[in-house]
Amino acid sequence: MIFSSYKFIFLFFPIVFAVYALLRKFEKLNAMKVWLIIASLFFYGFGDIRFFPILLFTALFNFVISRAVQKGKKPVKQLAMALGVAENLGLLFYFKYSNFFLENVNRVIGTNFMLEGIILPLGISFYTFQLISYLADSYSGDAKGYSFIDYMVFVTFFPQLIVGPVVTHDELIPQLSGENLLRFDKNNIMLGVLLFSIGCFKKIVIADPLITHASAYYNGDVSGIIRAWSAVLAYTFAYYFDFSGYIDMALGLGRFFNIELPQNFNSPYKARNFADFWRRWNMTVSQFLNDNIFKNIFHFGNGVIKLIFATLITFIVSGIWHGAGWHYIAWGVANGVLVCFANIMTLYRKKLPFPLAWGLTFFFSVLVRVLFDSHNTAQALEVYKVMFTPAAGAELMSQWSAYIADNKLIIGLLVFSAIIIFGFKNSNEIAESFKPKAYWAVFSALLMACSLFFMGQVSNFLYFQF
Repeated sequence: MIFSSYKFIFLFFPIVFAVYALLRKFEKLNAMKVWLIIASLFFYGFGDIRFFPILLFTALFNFVISRAVQKGKKPVKQLAMALGVAENLGLLFYFKYSNFFLENVNRVIGTNFMLEGIILPLGISFYTFQLISYLADSYSGDAKGYSFIDYMVFVTFFPQLIVGPVVTHDELIPQLSGENLLRFDKNNIMLGVLLFSIGCFKKIVIADPLITHASAYYNGDVSGIIRAWSAVLAYTFAYYFDFSGYIDMALGLGRFFNIELPQNFNSPYKARNFADFWRRWNMTVSQFLNDNIFKNIFHFGNGVIKLIFATLITFIVSGIWHGAGWHYIAWGVANGVLVCFANIMTLYRKKLPFPLAWGLTFFFSVLVRVLFDSHNTAQALEVYKVMFTPAAGAELMSQWSAYIADNKLIIGLLVFSAIIIFGFKNSNEIAESFKPKAYWAVFSALLMACSLFFMGQVSNFLYFQF
């Protein structure tokens, strides 16, 4: 089920919140939590019932393992931790990477192995990180004593189950106290409405048309320098609004239940270098990789070589996490190299003037997006070739005239996207200074009305594929 759909907005969520509010009125705290678990599992199963047993099994398995990690003696803790990590990564590898692995084996030894009918379960990349993080904190002693009900709310809470943010136990479970859940907070609900409306507008009105335009280019003929740049820019802005729109909706929905989910998106295209960019884009996944990969390789006081090595390994893992394909690995390496440059400049206290630093960061973020959005490395190289092969003046003018004639809406959306991204506060900044006012209600109503008008065919979020 998609947040930006009639079924979710007019059926699922009103029922979930109405029952939740009724239970809160009678101060049935455990019943409220159980209802959230039931609603979340239904939400997940409605997306594709085939994936429901996988989520339920891995959630229950990790709870049992976490108990052994928390309470067992050292050999038991170590064995349980190994089993837990193996189960989580094993499922992720099987569903996401097994055929990619077999394809490469086939190329090397000339075989034709292939696993038929494998479909990537919704949200597995995100909830796997969340479960591994919980196991790691159980092993260190930071996570212990949580009830099964609180644990299941933490794992399954539907606003963040599919595309994050990746939440740690200490960010969510303490908010499940009676003191927090039983209070009625109209400010939170008003903020929730505003954030959900903003996110819905981003997804439906801005992101979806840009996705349609860009995907048509990548799924067809990739010729034409104007078409190439417009498609790459369209995906550049589409991913921004599609992903940040989901996060806005997730954070807004959390507020209805007095649960504040962590920020996961903070104007990455305003970054001055790539290290700053990755502190702003998919922030919770970046934090997970930093805590579990980078910090286990690089420690304070290590030299530049170790810093470069740790950064590259972290971003190679990030590339692999995002998708099974060599172009994703190349994308990870490219980002790693750019972050290395940023880290080295910071280490040696070198700074570029702000306009140049921002311009270069945005330009290279557009370029590396080609690796991310292409179907494979061969297509990425072809797109780069088209983008940077000069066209004759007459040919360029002809392409430009034809493009303008056929894509006035897309041109307008690209300009509108740039104005919103670079000229206005982001959702986090709006939430920080939010105070219930009539104009916010009007603004939310206008955004929601526009979104509902254009809702039509439901489209998945881009990050569903990861």
